[in-house]
Amino acid sequence: MSIYGDYIKSVIRTVPDWPEQGVNFRDITPLLQNSAAFRKLIDSFVHRYQEMNLDAIAAIDARGFIIGAPLAYELGCSFVPVRKKGKLPFKTVSETYTLEYGHSEVELHSDAFQKDDRILLMDDLIATGGTMLAAANLIQRCGGQVVETATIIDLPELGGSQKIRDAGFSVFAVCSFNEDE
Repeated sequence: MSIYGDYIKSVIRTVPDWPEQGVNFRDITPLLQNSAAFRKLIDSFVHRYQEMNLDAIAAIDARGFIIGAPLAYELGCSFVPVRKKGKLPFKTVSETYTLEYGHSEVELHSDAFQKDDRILLMDDLIATGGTMLAAANLIQRCGGQVVETATIIDLPELGGSQKIRDAGFSVFAVCSFNEDE
């Protein structure tokens, strides 16, 4: 957790029973609208990664882009979008993953990385971990090395962060929420 973790967590809004009954949705919109909080969020990642010699930030469509792009700028490395299927115009590689009901797919350009590039993979939230694992697999298939997976929020009770660790990837979250919070 970041030194700003408790503060960041206090700015995130919980919307009960959305998108369905019994779900507590963690809304990062207030965090993005608060310039001081957004600065602390980006600084949390900068402080963690500034000495890791990263080649690229790979961020997952779409909220991962919000934090991945300014972090890539601050760290002086490239930014690579991991997109939903059908959104990239060049030759792509894709990875399918399981959702609660059905499947989804993410893609990235086949030339996104050089062999052994050091990549930080980012998204806004880890729930069940499927999207993050699919993106990590894509990065490895393209020759990149996933240095760590990073997110604003971890929902550990849903098991995604543990599933990512079990697959051999390191996980960093600025803050985490239990279901009853």
